[in-house]
Amino acid sequence: MSSSKSGSSGTTGKPAEAAEAGAPRGATAAARTAATARTAAGARAATARTKAPGKKAAPRKATATGTSAAGTTAAKAPATGAKAPARTSGPAKAGGRTKAPAKPESHLAMVRRARRINRELAEVYPYAHPELDFRNPFELLCATVLSAQTTDLRVNQTTPALFAAYPTPEDMAAAVPEEMEELIRPTGFFRAKTKSLLGLSAALRDEFGGEVPGRLDDLVKLPGVGRKTANVVLGNAFGVPGITVDTHFGRLVRRWKWTDEEDPVKVEAVVADIFPKSEWTMLSHRVIFHGRRVCHARKPACGACPIAPLCPSYGEGETDPEKAGKLLKYEMGGQPGQRLSPPADYPGKPAPALGAG
Repeated sequence: MSSSKSGSSGTTGKPAEAAEAGAPRGATAAARTAATARTAAGARAATARTKAPGKKAAPRKATATGTSAAGTTAAKAPATGAKAPARTSGPAKAGGRTKAPAKPESHLAMVRRARRINRELAEVYPYAHPELDFRNPFELLCATVLSAQTTDLRVNQTTPALFAAYPTPEDMAAAVPEEMEELIRPTGFFRAKTKSLLGLSAALRDEFGGEVPGRLDDLVKLPGVGRKTANVVLGNAFGVPGITVDTHFGRLVRRWKWTDEEDPVKVEAVVADIFPKSEWTMLSHRVIFHGRRVCHARKPACGACPIAPLCPSYGEGETDPEKAGKLLKYEMGGQPGQRLSPPADYPGKPAPALGAG
């Protein structure tokens, strides 16, 4: 019996003892085999759990001195297969998901939106026109010079007496400065404007035979005449396309994100690249009309704006339709326009003469 036991233990050997690690002493061969199988199955399951994507390994229990090395590693790095959430500064949506930032508008998309705004304004203001009264290029030139730092309405109320006294460049060039100053005083800056009118009249008399030239290069050489004034005269007295960048035009094209340029010459160049040349003059009238009637400098009437869906600055002004409607001016608000002698298709009332109300 003793030899049998010793033979049995001798045939088991050390490899078998290593394979049966975890089996209780004195267990039968069958029991030891079952224990070995359970141990192997547990090892395979542990390996599968470690390799499974998106699962975090359970951290070790904290020791008396703090978190274990395994716990620290798990806290610093996400588990295999899991992505760390991106940080965002925008508002969070319901469910904890963050809203992606708006994609910047491409140049092509901006051009398309700008041209659509022009088409929409053409339908809103089919009667858009220069809002200065004039009968010939000389009167338009003088009226445009006078319109600096004042309204077209005040100019229109002032020019009838001026042109009655000085109907031609020759007449105006010979005017007594003090007498002209009194006539144009209501427009403001009357001394500087008198100097410009006398200078341009003399230049027209001496250099252009008493006629207003029809070229930009010639017009800008006249005293008190810049690109804005020259484009007004060319577009409306000679039919030569031009972009008029006044305060209204500059304000609106920046609100519409066509450009962020402040300099009028740069604004003109940018807008000229967006629109065909044939649109320049009427585009100027429409934008200026909209700026005077709806899109005011201090409080635009956003809630009554016909192009609100196309405006990236919607909300800068009053959005309530009823309140916004009260901000509309001129014919849009049921009031007289700026011209004493408006075009036949103008839907509003003529402006009153100076001193008439």
